[in-house]
Amino acid sequence: MEHDPPRSNEPGEGPRRRRFLGYLITAPTLAVAVQWTGDPAEARGPSLPQPEEVFDVGDLVRLASAPTSGLVAVQVHEDGTASFALPRAEVGQGITTTVAMLIAEELDLPLDKVTVSLSDARPELLFNQFTGGSTSVRSLYTPVRTAAAIARRRLVATAARAWRVDASKLTTEDGAVLGGGRRASYGSLAKAAAVSRTTRVSASPKTMSRFTVVGKPTNRVDALAAVTGRKKFAMDLDVPDALPTMVRRPPTIDGTVESVGNAAAVRAMPGITDVAALKHGVAVRGRTFGQCIDAVRALEVTWRPGPVAGESDDTVLAKLRKAVPRVSGPPLFSKTVDAEFAFMFASNSPLEPDVAVADVRAGGAEIWASLKVPGDAQSEIAKRLGLPVSAVKVHVVEGGGSFGRRLHTDAAVEAADISKKMGKPVKLSWSRTDSVRQGRTHPMSVSRVRAAYRGGDVVGYEQRHVSTQTSFSHGFGDMVTANAADIPIVVNDAIAQVFFHLSQSTPYKFGQTRQTLTEVPLKFKTGSMRNVYSPNVVCARELVVDRLAAELDEDPVAFRRRFLEHSKTRAVLDKAASEGDWGRSLPDGVAQGIALAAEYRSACAVLVELDCRPETVDRPIRNGVTGPRVTRALVVVDVGLPINPRGLDAQMIGGLSDGIAMALTSSLHIKDGIPLEGSWDNDFYTRQWNTPLETRVIVMPPSGDEPGGAGELAVAPALAAVACAYARATGTMPTRFPINHATLSFDPFPLEPSTPQSPTDGLDRAF
Repeated sequence: MEHDPPRSNEPGEGPRRRRFLGYLITAPTLAVAVQWTGDPAEARGPSLPQPEEVFDVGDLVRLASAPTSGLVAVQVHEDGTASFALPRAEVGQGITTTVAMLIAEELDLPLDKVTVSLSDARPELLFNQFTGGSTSVRSLYTPVRTAAAIARRRLVATAARAWRVDASKLTTEDGAVLGGGRRASYGSLAKAAAVSRTTRVSASPKTMSRFTVVGKPTNRVDALAAVTGRKKFAMDLDVPDALPTMVRRPPTIDGTVESVGNAAAVRAMPGITDVAALKHGVAVRGRTFGQCIDAVRALEVTWRPGPVAGESDDTVLAKLRKAVPRVSGPPLFSKTVDAEFAFMFASNSPLEPDVAVADVRAGGAEIWASLKVPGDAQSEIAKRLGLPVSAVKVHVVEGGGSFGRRLHTDAAVEAADISKKMGKPVKLSWSRTDSVRQGRTHPMSVSRVRAAYRGGDVVGYEQRHVSTQTSFSHGFGDMVTANAADIPIVVNDAIAQVFFHLSQSTPYKFGQTRQTLTEVPLKFKTGSMRNVYSPNVVCARELVVDRLAAELDEDPVAFRRRFLEHSKTRAVLDKAASEGDWGRSLPDGVAQGIALAAEYRSACAVLVELDCRPETVDRPIRNGVTGPRVTRALVVVDVGLPINPRGLDAQMIGGLSDGIAMALTSSLHIKDGIPLEGSWDNDFYTRQWNTPLETRVIVMPPSGDEPGGAGELAVAPALAAVACAYARATGTMPTRFPINHATLSFDPFPLEPSTPQSPTDGLDRAF
């Protein structure tokens, strides 16, 4: 990871410092919440902007979160520590570290004295408990800093009152108030600083020039626990009497149970305590997961087909192509570049499979799971159990990855159903095969593009994007839209349209620009996989941009730069081209590709070098997989104000790996209504053999005084850059992704039973 030196004129530094309102909350020790309404000027975009440039998904979540921001608080304790119950999910993206850094910065408190936990589901928080769309840091940045700044101010005032001195004469350092030769630790002041009634106050957070923590590369606060195996995920929970539980699942997506032929015999198997039929499966509970696997495999179940039984890659693709709206006729006297791209279904199964613990008893329920929209889970479980929401307690647990999967509540709701049927606590785990075949997927899509050019100018750009329906059943983080998304199909489509148009734009000024979304309501189990629509939309666009450059006989980088309006996107493009040695001499069959994405008020450029030579592509690989190899990759990122450059570096590398997978290897093959893939071994996410030999991340210096989104930013340009490199290396523009999808490079697991036998001999087995 590399960082440019700070620019001479720091943005956001001016004669007027902004002040923000907050509240001192009634509590035994100091507690501070903040009321933040945002600055209307921040929502204004440049002249003649596209919708996403004026007001994007992050702006929507940030403004919607503002009314309930006063319900979350920074607390200072008598032991000198500070704590914060984060109304977001930690799933490996490092949000707990980022928030801890913001609190440590404003309190002048050592980072190791800040504890950030995950908040239980709180219905009153509404949109303020939603993790997605790279919105978390953007929506929390001002409220968290303001609350911590108010706490620091209150501690200083308390010391000043005790010492009978002017508060302006005092300073804070290392968790203490200093002045006049005296020193008082925060812990000694915390109780005296508390208030007996909620009081409205204000404070001014630090200016960028005073930052000592923000902007400094920092290790994750949970890194040691993670690498030593002490970090607790949902799978590690030890809830009393919650025994391992698994489910026998149907051979088609969302098939239903018709009958169970041997429930009594399975219940009598060693260690098995319960067997219960569900709508979409049969659950078994046992002393160990190994016993559960044996029992699941022994079940004799007759199934009814699911809603997409009989569907395959080809049938779905035909329906999508049929639904593509006609593109407009080109402007007068112009020529066009026309192209159509297909993107296959893809799995977003994270490292930790779907896991949830549920304890449903008479009159109440308690749930533990990794959830990005816990209010949705709480509402749905209460509805299914016939309980008031207040009787359902939902604990948010750190998750071992997400990629969008944790936005949906499938495992938590299913665990609650099972616990109710069995009358006992359960620790439900989906098998890896279940997670891939019956879990959420990235929709298949078709993107048709027409770009018109006349002379040396591009005078029109139109992109018609069509996909199978993306499920937004979780809404935008509140129970109202989550429930509404389940009612008629039109509501889900409305949410999809909002998300699409508040996330998609093109950074190029190509004259009249139009991007549309059409979703075909096939009943696949889909979800908002990381970066949602952007990877496919951007990949199609960047391939067409390369074609336009070729038609106009221009270098791809020079062509892009000519049509970029915003300095941020030009800066990352220029940096990538110079640092990546764009245009350097390479052997035949090896080529560079470059691509841009401007989203979340951030910008990212990715430059890769791809080796497509026969000796590379045809080399023997495990399971017969062959293919091109990304040998070098450079990611340049500008997020406005980087909070933790080290965390940002990790996010970019993760996005790069996602993009490589989506371009080259990772997809689901649908046959007879179910994916053939049954494990990560089948799915071919980016492996060591197709990870770049050399990867660099360059974090640009601050270009603003607030952070943009980053968690998903690198996925789209990484996919697009690899696709562009492939076109240049082979002389053929790819039109179906991933590129190796036509080859099935594994022997599929049987569809019945749905869970493979667990290994017993210690050999390398896929599960």
